[in-house]
Amino acid sequence: MAAVAPVLPAVAVVALLALPVDPGGGGGATAADVASGALVVYCALRLVRRRRRPLSVTAAVVLGLPVVGFAAAALGAPSPGEGLAGFGRYLQVFVLVPAAVVLLLRHRADLRLLAWSLVGLALWQGALGVHQYATGTGASYRGEDIRAVGTFGATDVMGMAAVVSFGVVCAVGLALGAGGVRQRVSALVCALALLAPLALSFSRGAWIATTVACGAQLLLAGVRRALRVLAVVVAAGLVLVGGFGVGSSMLQERLSSIGQVTDAPDQSVTDRYTMWAAAVDMWSDHPLTGVGLKGFPEHRDGYASLALSSGSDTEGAGAAFRKQPLLSPHNMYLLVLGEQGLLGVTTLVGGWLALLVCGVRGLVRVRRGTPGASGSLDCALVACGLLIWQLIDFAYGDIGGPSTALTAVCLGLVARWALADPACAAAPPVRPRTHAPSSPKEAAAR
Repeated sequence: MAAVAPVLPAVAVVALLALPVDPGGGGGATAADVASGALVVYCALRLVRRRRRPLSVTAAVVLGLPVVGFAAAALGAPSPGEGLAGFGRYLQVFVLVPAAVVLLLRHRADLRLLAWSLVGLALWQGALGVHQYATGTGASYRGEDIRAVGTFGATDVMGMAAVVSFGVVCAVGLALGAGGVRQRVSALVCALALLAPLALSFSRGAWIATTVACGAQLLLAGVRRALRVLAVVVAAGLVLVGGFGVGSSMLQERLSSIGQVTDAPDQSVTDRYTMWAAAVDMWSDHPLTGVGLKGFPEHRDGYASLALSSGSDTEGAGAAFRKQPLLSPHNMYLLVLGEQGLLGVTTLVGGWLALLVCGVRGLVRVRRGTPGASGSLDCALVACGLLIWQLIDFAYGDIGGPSTALTAVCLGLVARWALADPACAAAPPVRPRTHAPSSPKEAAAR
């Protein structure tokens, strides 16, 4: 237990996301948010007790630079209270929790344990989602309560989709890595099992991001292996989709709607593009620092066209019908651009791109057989896959809801791999403690 104790607070954040949330969507801090705060406090106390240097210079710059954009945008918020709340939220998700995870994950076994915890959470949420579809107890979709949402409820339909996607990406990375046969087979079975709940989430953004991320993992692991695994996945996908029967037509309709931009798109697509245009116009009028944190809802009606609806209808999964207001553009890049301007985009998105470059570079070194990095391919593939998934998904969604705490933990896992040499990221050297001799006899023995 002592060997894995430092990583347990991060695993606890993941585990608490298995608990059900308020079906009414009242908002506020969840158990996972509280656990993420405890994670940061635990890490700080551990650093003080051990008197360690917190982060390397590179890690401090990449993780800390976005604070500049957050602070500038907080000053321009509609009110001091909203600015402070937004600053705290961004600091939690993109700086404090990732930095704490970086410091608590010490070697490849910790990375694997956290990755498997993500797979376990995905299996739990996915099983609930499949049950919701089969019994008609999920969120409302096309007039039927069949949308798989897990414990996240109808007000956060993207929550289960994100969790299951993380599980698929982690499972694929573990299956393609250099671990034992048992790990590879178990991970492959989990990845295939998670395809069903991912499909039943009816989340187009999650489908696209997962496809791109897993495809990138396959290519990074080797072209020949990619072709073999791709054949297995396609065959399994055909069996799963064909086995759904009634659900196959809905899935095909949902897939075809991805490309419907000008040819009679549904209202959700119209709302999304309308809000995207509004965010760009906000940035045009406030190019450097944007309209301020939490400023998009305040300025939305002044910039959005009349094509924007009053909100999206949510119902099912234990919640009554309600009209959920559209308070964000559902695009993280445009949200940051509109609320934080060029300063925020440069510092935050620039940090993500730095993580991507460093992570892929570390993976290439592992493929080349860098001394000390053998056996780390699975950790590298998991980290790179999670980051690629998040970068793609941010084009269709943004932070918000209970699953945001999981995003912070995943970014920390990615940063742990990317911001260190592959050998160090896999198994950092442990510095032995030095104690002053307690007696002349002991000193002589030394």
